[in-house]
Amino acid sequence: MTLLRMDNVLVVVEDLDAVIAFFVELGMELEGRAPLEGRWAERVIGLHDVRQEVATLRVPGGSGRIELARFQRPRAVRSKPADPPANTLGLRRVMFAVDDLQDVVTRLRAHGADLVGTVEQYENLYRLCYVRGPEGIVVGLAERIG
Repeated sequence: MTLLRMDNVLVVVEDLDAVIAFFVELGMELEGRAPLEGRWAERVIGLHDVRQEVATLRVPGGSGRIELARFQRPRAVRSKPADPPANTLGLRRVMFAVDDLQDVVTRLRAHGADLVGTVEQYENLYRLCYVRGPEGIVVGLAERIG
């Protein structure tokens, strides 16, 4: 048996419109948006009486996807602290390759994003940074320079 691909990463959000706008500004394309509920979904995720709205965004020309879910029922649960440090257990960020790191950071700031640390250079290969966007979502950005 062989792993075929990674289909998506799920991010649970409260403000679906703001997070969609953030990822669209990053360069992703909205693939679809729809309500999602029903016994099959409840059985898959292990929750009862589920009603959510789901949006899928994809990397242009690629197979990478981000799935966003806004739960109406049951209400989403916030982790503590709201903006956990990089050494917190669990999924911390999603990394994207970009062609102009400074341009992307500038555009994302218009959507409330801030640098987590600083823009740094790794050897003669990459310029890298982490950006915290709406709802504390952290994305890594890497621009190949070498």
